[in-house]
Amino acid sequence: MNKFDRPGSFDPEALRKKISEIRARAPGEMPGETTTTDLNPLARQIAEQFSADTYSPAMIMGLMRLFEFSALFTIGYAINALYVQPGFEQLPLYLAILVGGSALAVAAMQIADTYQIPALRAWLRVMPRILASWAIAFGGIAIALFFLKSGHQYSRVWFGGWFIGGAIFLIAERAFIAYSIRHWARNGTMERRAVVVGGGQPAKDLIRTLEDQPDNDIRICGIFDDRDERRSPNVIAGYPKLGTVDELVEFARLARIDMLIISLPLTAEKRILQLLKKLWILPVDIRLAAHANNLRFRPRSYSHVGDVPMLDIFDKPIADWDSVAKRGFDIFFSLVALVLLWPIMLGAAIAVKATSPGPIIFKQKRHGFNNETIEVYKFRSMYTHMSDPTARNAVTKRDPRVTPVGRFIRKSSIDELPQIFNVLKGELSLVGPRPHAVLAQTQNRTYSDVVEGYFARHRVKPGVTGWAQINGWRGEIDNDDKIRLRTAFDLHYIENWSLLFDLKILFLTPFRLLNTENAY
Repeated sequence: MNKFDRPGSFDPEALRKKISEIRARAPGEMPGETTTTDLNPLARQIAEQFSADTYSPAMIMGLMRLFEFSALFTIGYAINALYVQPGFEQLPLYLAILVGGSALAVAAMQIADTYQIPALRAWLRVMPRILASWAIAFGGIAIALFFLKSGHQYSRVWFGGWFIGGAIFLIAERAFIAYSIRHWARNGTMERRAVVVGGGQPAKDLIRTLEDQPDNDIRICGIFDDRDERRSPNVIAGYPKLGTVDELVEFARLARIDMLIISLPLTAEKRILQLLKKLWILPVDIRLAAHANNLRFRPRSYSHVGDVPMLDIFDKPIADWDSVAKRGFDIFFSLVALVLLWPIMLGAAIAVKATSPGPIIFKQKRHGFNNETIEVYKFRSMYTHMSDPTARNAVTKRDPRVTPVGRFIRKSSIDELPQIFNVLKGELSLVGPRPHAVLAQTQNRTYSDVVEGYFARHRVKPGVTGWAQINGWRGEIDNDDKIRLRTAFDLHYIENWSLLFDLKILFLTPFRLLNTENAY
């Protein structure tokens, strides 16, 4: 028996260190379940109900800040343009006040905690704080103008009109937002979808605690547990047990799940680690509920779901505003690439069509984000009657299936350029783990059979180029070590992602393509 499972032998410091090790553990050291399990009809039906995307609270609050800044600026600018009608030399002075005042107001409302979901719901209760923040912003502007001795340069009527107009807007806008949030909560547009892992009394207590919170934005989608009915009933706190943990992996891929909450005693370390070995490959937040334990870490060790303390084990990579930034990065640089590379793409298309019969574009089904199947575009490099859409047989050196033009465009990676359109469609990212064909294999074994935790590559969108590729791991995969090393580089990228990292990979890609040793 593990010492963490024996009553009376619990060591808080040892568990705290163990959780830190789990968080910091290199992904390649955390094996994952490689088999797939069919869902039972009930679980599949419920997964389909939660297949639509939702808006996370973090995104809603971020958009609120941006909207209120823009609206306050617009109100002030409109009054200024209609009443003051400043000349060209005065306009920069007014714009500075508009930008500074709007930003100061948003910052003051942020400090006053008026952008939290409970505050957005209860607009009447927080309205004094909102109006006080707006007044503080104007007070700050007035003090600055006083010390700069420049108040005489601005219209007092405009200044007062902006304050009154902004206050009226904030009252009306917050009332509308409160109504909208209640509506979004009812129809499921704005919620965090969670699955409880583990049943019995701990799961029941967790669900009851969450449901007792008036401003709860968590939607429990079901419960998964490997234990039988004697230890884990089929219905817990009104929610059905939908299957085992193996089935949960498939469920989370079909449904848009945001969070997995492990509801087990903190003393059951061995069982928790067994669960994490199966669940870490999913693109979700994984939390360990700590509400029912007498053990208490330092407050900063916890995050909270409402008032329920949680220990953060894994975070969803590239989430919320990071995903927005990465999408903007993809669109911008994809359009730049099309502008710069269209002559090469046109030349490749003509060469493919002129030298062998068949279509210009070859389409192949590959694994995308969260194991979804996507259709990736490439310039056709093989003879049509010898093509291999499944990629079961990897292309080898001097492969007779490859056309002379195909050999050149494969070595130079020109055949990959049509994937820019996959990026614009949102199926790929410019930078990420390369998408592999669904049935790709090495030595008659699929990649997922060779590499434990292989599917963790799919926690983010695959990319046209990636960290593995610029480090030399491109081309044929003819032995187990190549796919293991490629996967290790991909997981390193996921764990260390940033826009600067993406920019570095994108910049290095053309230079690393000069090494064509493994490309054929």
